[in-house]
Amino acid sequence: MGTQRNGFKKESFILSVDVGTTSIRCHVYDKEAKIRGSCSTKVVLRYPEEGHVEIEPEALWKGFNTVVRGAVQDAGIQMRQIEALGISTQRATFTTWDRKTGDPFHNFITWQDRRAAELVKSWNRSCTMKAIHGVMKALYFLTRQKRCLAASLIVFSTQHVSMRLLWVLQHYKQIRQAASEGNCCFGTIDTWLLFKLTKGRVHATDFSNASSTGIFDSYQMCWSEFLCSVLSLPLSILPTVVNTDHDFGGTDMSIFGESIPIRSLVADQQAAMFGECCFDVGDVKITMGTGTFMDINTGCKPHTSFAGLYPLVGWKMGAEVVYLAEGNAADTGTAIKWAQELDLFEDVKETSALAYSVSDSDGVCFVPSFSGLQAPLNDPKACASFMGLKPSTTKFHLVRAILESIVFRNKQLYETMLRETRIPITKIRVDGGVSSNDFVMQLMADLFGRKLARPEHCEMSCLGAAYVAGLSVGFWKSKEELKKLQSTDKMFLPQGPSKEQEYCSLLHSWERALRRSMDWYKT
Repeated sequence: MGTQRNGFKKESFILSVDVGTTSIRCHVYDKEAKIRGSCSTKVVLRYPEEGHVEIEPEALWKGFNTVVRGAVQDAGIQMRQIEALGISTQRATFTTWDRKTGDPFHNFITWQDRRAAELVKSWNRSCTMKAIHGVMKALYFLTRQKRCLAASLIVFSTQHVSMRLLWVLQHYKQIRQAASEGNCCFGTIDTWLLFKLTKGRVHATDFSNASSTGIFDSYQMCWSEFLCSVLSLPLSILPTVVNTDHDFGGTDMSIFGESIPIRSLVADQQAAMFGECCFDVGDVKITMGTGTFMDINTGCKPHTSFAGLYPLVGWKMGAEVVYLAEGNAADTGTAIKWAQELDLFEDVKETSALAYSVSDSDGVCFVPSFSGLQAPLNDPKACASFMGLKPSTTKFHLVRAILESIVFRNKQLYETMLRETRIPITKIRVDGGVSSNDFVMQLMADLFGRKLARPEHCEMSCLGAAYVAGLSVGFWKSKEELKKLQSTDKMFLPQGPSKEQEYCSLLHSWERALRRSMDWYKT
């Protein structure tokens, strides 16, 4: 039982919303972190032109309202029983809006959007970037400051906000004018929702979301004045960056009939990390959804990577800052969905049994690179491919090859993480939709040579945002209490060195297939 804000003694709850790439989900959590009510709705993506991927702001706002009301109703409780609200969001999806009216200047431009591809290419090849890399390498040689080394390795990507925001400023005169008049707000989804929920009173984001934009200096813990100056991005439009568990104010009474305290904003992968209770250095979280996101807790210092791992702020709560190093493979769930659309199987749940129905993949290798290859290969021109097809190849072999390829890419990321961070791994927890596949999980355990834990519920981002909000209002007292609430569906144990040796030859063949798939597209 908890004390209510109005003085009543009545059971209280934490409300958490996760705005993902394909859906908005809301859960009501009790003291045992059990879901008492939930509601979800789809996120509708718009494709107005080739390479453009957008979300309509008002549709997102309507969806947010719908799931909050629906989850509270599903739980059979009243709004006044909500102790705090936590919000987790997809990263690097942004819009800009009029500071006075709150009206968006354009739709959300998502992290998948490629409209800035030409800008990315020209900037990465520019004399300016070559000069920056050269100067920063020299400064690193003289000072040995990791920050200089990180700056010498900067490479722009369409997934980062920087180039897409530059594209917006170049193409919309109205936004440039509003920015010059101090009447333009920039924000990722968390910032925009906060602005809407507080009726324009608060324009802020947290450190986890800011660090995911590509225009934040994780070493100095502020927006990068240097990068904004180079790209002519106006600092005045950027939100204030505050702690992940900051008191962001209450929702306006007119929205839900009660003012609900907003007590966490957190980026989705960092939220999943918190939901998995990966609080200690060396803890690893692997989320396998549309793509794979592999994060390791690096403690109080950001990791500077040579191979494409990304240094992120995991969360900042009080004076404590926790950093993560992240690697990703873009086409995990995408590969499985593609195979389903080819009618290789009807139900995704069948794939594990289909893979186990044959003893091997008959020498077939699949390269899952519909969106190029990320760390450690970093080749945007790589193509997806099947190699080693024979007359004896069946759809069962194809399915097994696809699932194996997901694990092989994850093994690459894992080995890169081990080699680069040199941090001893303490535990590995795996979530996301693809983690429900036992074949993938067992093969990962075998090839990693590590025990893997799969949680009872795979929606860790929602839980992580709830945990941060709950801790900030004293709903839960400590991280140790959260660890005791953790539930595991299944543990996957490695079957010994023999299994890894069994796959040694196929792994070499797959690596050859990978190399042949690289640099395929010329533009």
